[in-house]
Amino acid sequence: MHILLNEMKELAAQKKVPHRDFYNIRKVDTHIHASSCMNQKHLLRFIKRAMKKYPKEIVHREKDKGQTLMEVFESMNLTAFDLSVDTLDMHADRNTFHRFDKFNAKYNPIGESILREIFIKTDNYVGGKYFGHIIKEVMADLEESKYQNVELRLSIYGRSRDEWDKLAQWAVKHRVYSDNVRWLVQVPRLFDVYHTKKQLCTFQEMLENVFCPLFEVTVDPWSHPELHLFLQHVVGFDSVDDESKPEQHIFNLDSPLPGNWTEEDNPPYSYYLYYMYANMSVLNHLRRQRGFHTFVLRPHCGEAGPIHHLVSGFMLSENISHGLLLRKAPVLQYLYYLAQIGIAMSPLSNNSLFLSYHRNPLPEYLSRGLMVSLSTDDPLQFHFTKEPLMEEYSIAAQVWKLSSCDMCELARNSVLMSGFSNKVKKYWLGPDCLKEGQEGNDIRRTNVPDIRVAYRYETMCEDKK
Repeated sequence: MHILLNEMKELAAQKKVPHRDFYNIRKVDTHIHASSCMNQKHLLRFIKRAMKKYPKEIVHREKDKGQTLMEVFESMNLTAFDLSVDTLDMHADRNTFHRFDKFNAKYNPIGESILREIFIKTDNYVGGKYFGHIIKEVMADLEESKYQNVELRLSIYGRSRDEWDKLAQWAVKHRVYSDNVRWLVQVPRLFDVYHTKKQLCTFQEMLENVFCPLFEVTVDPWSHPELHLFLQHVVGFDSVDDESKPEQHIFNLDSPLPGNWTEEDNPPYSYYLYYMYANMSVLNHLRRQRGFHTFVLRPHCGEAGPIHHLVSGFMLSENISHGLLLRKAPVLQYLYYLAQIGIAMSPLSNNSLFLSYHRNPLPEYLSRGLMVSLSTDDPLQFHFTKEPLMEEYSIAAQVWKLSSCDMCELARNSVLMSGFSNKVKKYWLGPDCLKEGQEGNDIRRTNVPDIRVAYRYETMCEDKK
């Protein structure tokens, strides 16, 4: 009804705004993984360049013997000339649909885990040098485009105490800093794997490995100076893994405490989320007292698996990524709407893994007023162009016939949901952007007409009555 009555008025309001259009409003890619933030062509060019530039550099140790880059490629019977996007074989295809294991294997260039280790890991024999270079190139592209920003995910596994220091040393050494980039730290839900390998005895150990260094650096920044620097650009935590794995255990009052969790089975999703949230709450309280910025929890949630993951996400998180299963739970969907919990959606990624594009619920969520934004997830696997976020917007606009106003609203949502500071958001969206309703909108910055914002606010007020 709103569209029928006001679509032309919205368009007229947008046309009146000088200078601003969809291309020069700020957009944030709210869900993207650092290890696949470049596209295939970019990675391919980088590997070829590295082969020409550093052929004699020792990049890997095999049975106490160093291997140079050239030797690594010779062992695969390849030269720089032979490489193509097809031999790299990192694009998700129809074989990855509902096969998370096959999708994970796609992270290996040419199907070789050794190349993944050399080029897209932070802790390898060359100290993550190549990965640092690629990230810097991606950052340079973002700075050049000016209006696109990203929130990259890096992993902390919780296997040992020094993981944070190693990651921070890599970040500081390679100066992976940009005004267009903020970092999130993802903790993969892989306790059962580490437990089987005898790397961890109890779940408590994993939690301590993840959170103890953060408490130490908050109390005394000089105890981990590089980590203190790195954390200034970290905005939150993410929880990642295949949600469709069966869960043997239901989290309730009888569940063992982390110190007593020594079972072979992986703790359930809600157990991971609850203990991350509990530790983060205490950490944030301490950081606030010390005058530091705080972190938010923004897990992958509702991509697959049981619906109750979305209940955990609703109770514990600031935003979630995916949220596809909300389409099957109208009551939960309504709660997410009322609480305006951000949902970062990646239709192209889901199209390759879980749900075909035309069945994606994003247009329904948007028309109902949920806080949704578009994101890329893994450009390396799913996108073809140098600007994956624009590719995501362009396909969404074509398939779902989104208007210019819808696109600008998605972009505005992405900024509001993101972890960029309030000062930056005010600069991008206008000084009053954190106020509700029309007051909080400045069409000269956001290109979203006041009519649309007023409509959202009025319907929300009606619903809250």
